[in-house]
Amino acid sequence: MADLKYKRILLKLSGEALSSKTGFGIDVDEAESVASRIKEVREMGVEVAVVIGGGNMWRGKQGLEHGMDRATADYMGMLGTVMNALSVMDALERAGVYTRVMSAIEMRAIAEPYIRRRAIRHLEKGRVVIFSAGTGNPYFSTDTAAALRATEIGADAVIKATKVDGVYDADPHKSPGATKFNHMTYIDFLSRRLTVMDSTAVTLCMENSLPILVLNFWDKKALTGALRGEEVGTLVSGD
Repeated sequence: MADLKYKRILLKLSGEALSSKTGFGIDVDEAESVASRIKEVREMGVEVAVVIGGGNMWRGKQGLEHGMDRATADYMGMLGTVMNALSVMDALERAGVYTRVMSAIEMRAIAEPYIRRRAIRHLEKGRVVIFSAGTGNPYFSTDTAAALRATEIGADAVIKATKVDGVYDADPHKSPGATKFNHMTYIDFLSRRLTVMDSTAVTLCMENSLPILVLNFWDKKALTGALRGEEVGTLVSGD
C-alpha cells in the first residue's frame, strides 16, 4: 500500500454504467462487472467509496419538459441512485467484498443514514462504502455529491469513471482530431465549460485542493495503473 499514489478514493460512476445497451435499467451482468473492478482495487489495499448516478433509472429532464416540479424530479433521481447502490452492493457482497450503503435520505430498512464519522470508520475497516441519494437536496447533481463526500471523508482523489480515456477539447467520437489533455487546472476546466463534470463539483474540488482524475473505467488497466502512479487519463488539479 505504501507504493500507491492514492490510498483512499471516491469513485464516481454514472448510472449508465449499470445499464444494458438501451441505457436504461439495471443489467446484473454490468453490475457484476463494476463490482469486479472495485474488488480489484480494494484488494490492492485502497479504501474505496462510491457514488453512482441515477440516469439509467430516471432522467429528470424528461419530467421538466412536461412541467414537472424540479425538486420532485430531483428527488425521484435520488431514489434511483439508491436502487443502483443496492445492486452494486449485492454484486460486491456476492464477490466477497464487505459493503455498506449509506443514504442521504433516511430509509433505515435498506440503508444506513449518512454519518460522516461512521463512513470513515467503515473505510478504515476495509469496507466499500456506497453513498446514495445524492446530497439529500434537490438542485445538486451526483457529481457534486461525489465532490462533497470525497471532501468529507478525506479522499485523496475523485476518480471520474467514463467511457473515454480522459478529457478532450471536443467529443473524440465525433471529432477524430480532438486533442486529449493529460493535465488541466481547475480554472482551465471551468473556463472551457467542459461537460465531463459539472462546474459546482469542480469548484468544490478546487476550493478543497482535491484532485479529479478522469479515466476510462472500462479499460481494465486504467484504474489500477492510475492508483500505482502511472500517467493515465486526465488529471484536473491546482497546478
